[in-house]
Amino acid sequence: MSFGSTVLVVDDEKNAREGLKHFLNGIGYEVLLAASGKEALAVIKKEEPEIVLCDLKMPEMDGLEVLHEMRRMRSEAVMIILTAYGTVENAVQAMKAGAYYYLTKPINFEELELILKKVGRQQALENENISLREELIRERHEAGKIIGESPPIKKLISLCQQVAQSDSSVLIQGESGTGKELFAHLIHSESPRASEPFVTVHIAALTETLLASELFGHERGAFTGAAERKIGRFERANGGSLFLDEISDIPETMQTKLLRVLQSGEFERVGSAKTIRTDVRLICATNKNLKEEARAGRFREDLYYRINVILLDIPPLRERAGDIPSLVQHYLKYFAERNRKRIEKITPEALSLLSGYQWPGNIRELKNIVERMVVLAHGSVITIDQVPEDIRAGEGLSQTELTKGGKFPGTLEEMEENMIRKALSEVNHNKSLAAKKLGISRRTLYRKISEYKIGD
Repeated sequence: MSFGSTVLVVDDEKNAREGLKHFLNGIGYEVLLAASGKEALAVIKKEEPEIVLCDLKMPEMDGLEVLHEMRRMRSEAVMIILTAYGTVENAVQAMKAGAYYYLTKPINFEELELILKKVGRQQALENENISLREELIRERHEAGKIIGESPPIKKLISLCQQVAQSDSSVLIQGESGTGKELFAHLIHSESPRASEPFVTVHIAALTETLLASELFGHERGAFTGAAERKIGRFERANGGSLFLDEISDIPETMQTKLLRVLQSGEFERVGSAKTIRTDVRLICATNKNLKEEARAGRFREDLYYRINVILLDIPPLRERAGDIPSLVQHYLKYFAERNRKRIEKITPEALSLLSGYQWPGNIRELKNIVERMVVLAHGSVITIDQVPEDIRAGEGLSQTELTKGGKFPGTLEEMEENMIRKALSEVNHNKSLAAKKLGISRRTLYRKISEYKIGD
């Protein structure tokens, strides 16, 4: 049954109800009947029809009252008013109250069929848009998860959750591709500002003129090409958070303007003398050592201290190698779904190469390589053949290191167990040292030891 195919007919005249039911059944609609407004509301609550054909003039409760009650019940059904009293005043009143259309009796069935088809098309389109929005949100959520149980990542997540409760400026520092924007999103989503906008500006991608326009907006005619007024990012982020990526690349003149906004909460659009107030939580990111940049005179020292109230230092992926298997597994699933492929596992040989690689491009590089492997996979298993040649030429864990008792493992779980056994063996079963070597917490290590019955 297609969306929009259930119609409720509400009329106090039996012949009118039955006539409409006969016609609607004949063109493929499922029909529900109600003899009064009160009965109609009970049917709407129980059956949730997509369309309601309702007589305007009925005893006790008229069509407009039914419409008002439907909206109070948060019913999303489309209301089409039917009446023998086809005055302009009644039509305007019904449409203002939220009716989709207005038909006079006797009903022109051809006109009614056209209206119902139009409603069906609109409802199908709205339903598709909702599905697409939900899919986009799901994809963003899946792609934007912070994956990892290594001590540095767990510590950072905890710190982000703590910092989120304040309005203090945050500086996120780390190499390119380490996921600095994900941590900025986490701070915003855990903060009291979570329901307000999270606005991003990638500074390095903009010239000085464009950056001023992006941050503060401009008035019509402020410069060549300014055909209309533009609202800037500070204004759009009012009440929420503003994320400035690659803050170290901001021009010196813009540093002065940015400092003023942070100190006073005030700015002017380009080409305007009108002062605008804004309330934003500033989160900045940089892949450079901003303290050294300030000492060298390339970044204003007073601005550095203003944005660096809280410093988050994101470790490169090579310093959290214990998270690589989880990251690989996460992106395998994500890209397999996006590319409509069935990927069941990755071979231990392939995963060992990825785990032993230094990842100069960090998580961004890992994500791109996993996507490439998924696209090039011929079956349900990612093999060493899909691993890029430059990684294959490097040093991963050897096959001997992955084996236990001469048996080559075939799953991620077996490989994980072997790695834990190897780490424990190398440090004479010192669990603290083994956890550090594996890049996981002692608590996680104890849980894995129990899970795999290591030492039993």
